Amino acid sequence: MTRARPEDIETPLDLAEFEEESRKSAFDEAPGGGFLPIETNWFDRLFISVVIWVAMSLFWLRFLEPAGLPLMISNAISIALAVYIIWKG
Repeated sequence: MTRARPEDIETPLDLAEFEEESRKSAFDEAPGGGFLPIETNWFDRLFISVVIWVAMSLFWLRFLEPAGLPLMISNAISIALAVYIIWKG
């Protein structure tokens, strides 16, 4: 039988801290330290980047290219965003 240490007995428990910790959801923190709210591997992040690239290109072609901004700007932004998502996501 093990005996409790005196400093453990004298330390009061903070029940509010335990309640707050038990209420935390699995979605409160991104797994793996990334900023995406889901657990992903590099291929998932690549797929998300491609979907964002297609959506941004369609948006750009509809609204910004008639105003004189070339599609290459959209592609450069998409590539930079894809690198960031794959690296940090």
